Amino acid sequence: MKGSIGVTTENIFPVIKKFLYSDHEIFLRELVANAVDASQKMKALANVGEFKGELGDLKVSISLDEKKKIVTISDNGIGMTAAEIDKYINQIAFSSAGEFMEKYKDNIESIIGHFGLGFYSAFIVSKKVEIVSLSWKEGSKGVKWSCDGSPEFQMDEVEKKERGTDIILYLDSESEEFASKAKIEELLNKYCKFMPVPVVFGKKQEWKDGKMVDTEEDKVINNIEPLWAKNPKDLKDEDYLGFYRNLYPMQEEPLFWIHLNIDYPFNLTGVLYFPKIKERMDIMKNKIQLFCNQMYVTDHVENIVPDFLTLLYGVIDSPDIPLNVSRSYLQEDASVKKISTYITKKVADKLEEISKENRENFEAKWDNIKLFIEYGMLSDEKFYDRSAKFALFKDVDGKYFTFEEYRKAVEEKQTNKEKKVVYLYATDVQSQYAYIEQAKAKGYSVLLFDCELDAHFVNLLESKLKDTQFARVDSDTVDNLIVKEEKSAPVVDQSLTDDMNNAFSAVLPEGANYFVKLENMGADGKPVVITQSEFMRRYREMSKLGGGMNFYGQMPDSYTIVLNNESPLIQRIINENKEKNGAAFQEFDARLNTLNGELDQINEVNKDKKPADISKEDTERKNKLNEDIQGVKSERKAVMEKFAKENDLLKQLADIALLSNNMLKGKALNDFVNRSLELLK
Repeated sequence: MKGSIGVTTENIFPVIKKFLYSDHEIFLRELVANAVDASQKMKALANVGEFKGELGDLKVSISLDEKKKIVTISDNGIGMTAAEIDKYINQIAFSSAGEFMEKYKDNIESIIGHFGLGFYSAFIVSKKVEIVSLSWKEGSKGVKWSCDGSPEFQMDEVEKKERGTDIILYLDSESEEFASKAKIEELLNKYCKFMPVPVVFGKKQEWKDGKMVDTEEDKVINNIEPLWAKNPKDLKDEDYLGFYRNLYPMQEEPLFWIHLNIDYPFNLTGVLYFPKIKERMDIMKNKIQLFCNQMYVTDHVENIVPDFLTLLYGVIDSPDIPLNVSRSYLQEDASVKKISTYITKKVADKLEEISKENRENFEAKWDNIKLFIEYGMLSDEKFYDRSAKFALFKDVDGKYFTFEEYRKAVEEKQTNKEKKVVYLYATDVQSQYAYIEQAKAKGYSVLLFDCELDAHFVNLLESKLKDTQFARVDSDTVDNLIVKEEKSAPVVDQSLTDDMNNAFSAVLPEGANYFVKLENMGADGKPVVITQSEFMRRYREMSKLGGGMNFYGQMPDSYTIVLNNESPLIQRIINENKEKNGAAFQEFDARLNTLNGELDQINEVNKDKKPADISKEDTERKNKLNEDIQGVKSERKAVMEKFAKENDLLKQLADIALLSNNMLKGKALNDFVNRSLELLK
């Protein structure tokens, strides 16, 4: 029998190759899946008593003729009659590619199951495809169908002894890579590793006479009862760990896992593992594998689980997840959101359960799961609400607290004059050691926030925790971190502050902005302390991880240089400057007084005039006076810069402050060492 396929064939094959199945390798998955379906249907017929014959060992076999470049997928399932082949293979119910895409654009995922397009994936890689089949129905005749991808097919009666179907692919020249045993085995391991019917490819091998040889035993490549399909009550920890090793053979053992099992309002099973995260920025995503009835679909599950859960490893299996026709991408669907919400809830339930049942064990795991939980709390409002009950703070001494526990522990000593509880934190115990010790000497607690997301997380916590403020321990002097009452600043001339700003800026690293201020920190206090604004530093760090704050990331670093006005060493520098430059400063002051006096007179005369009404002479004179004033200030700045670069004590104090902030590097560090050695002589 000859005939034409009921479709505009010149349109269907480009659609199959370019749109439906752009990933050519999935042909094997589709054909094996069809064979598995045929086997499962055969089993179902036997179970209900419709088929009373010998069922036999149901299996799917793949054979390969590497020389002839022929791949055959065989099953002993229900088979097909000639009428069924005509119905399911020949009569594809659409007339053109355009009509097809339009008709099914909203429900394209249904096409494979309803119209047999899974079979047509064979034409992605084949110049000719044959079907040889014998139906399970009594009295059926064998039938052979053949098509070379043109509108014409050939269908004839043939002799076939065993029930089932053979799909024979004659690979085209562009697909010869699939005529390789290694390639076929790779694809079977990728897509068919857990299919529910044994999938056979070749024979098991053994070592004999100095080489590996085939045995008589079939090589079954799949596990028909994967762990996620079993009852959790029947499984032990070793079962879960063994399955994890099978999925991820090179990975360190997971921290713990969650077994998902739900049948309403959708069907979903799976196991999700929490991996140990060693290098936090070296996070591997796409480690969750999506299956549909034990058939591998994809490892891109971003739309099924929230983004933060993509850090987990494991398997999700659901026949209810809406896929497109090639099963490669998710369709937008309300059930996907329900599935995502359910998985999030199960994860939160498990974490809360662990934290309650074994707090010590939960604390031991915290450093490895902190990034994951913070990510979740930042990106999912409901997950934050659940996690706030069990999430932990860790202080610099390694002690752990829930949010509620920590507030109770510190609110008495760390409440400022605005009645806000100030949470002090460090990001690096070693580089911020001096600041941490000063805070602890005050009786303050210091948290450790050393995670990449912590800048964002601190912002979130400030918005969530009532009457709370966060301050990094090096963001100000220790007395200013938690201000409990109004403080009076030392009374100093602005000119002194300007002179010290010019002096210290001259010996500090280039590329940043420095602002000097004098404070009374006690005669025994550090002479120089470098701090960085909490606001600016935090938002700069946030900008590095995105979040629409690139403006802050482009700004130069800004530091406050706090000089201890009560320190004998600072007073010594101030006095040395007076002795050396006092006469020059008196001259500068006299010139400035004269210039400012004349400027004040011009401004007084013109105070009620609009800029346009001021005379040209006065305007030009004002501009000249301002230039001269700036010139005097520049001269004074140059004097201070020269003084700073020649004053070893000033440079030494600046370098010590830089060193305590891990900011002294390269030549500056080498100069500091050499200068220190000279001072010791």
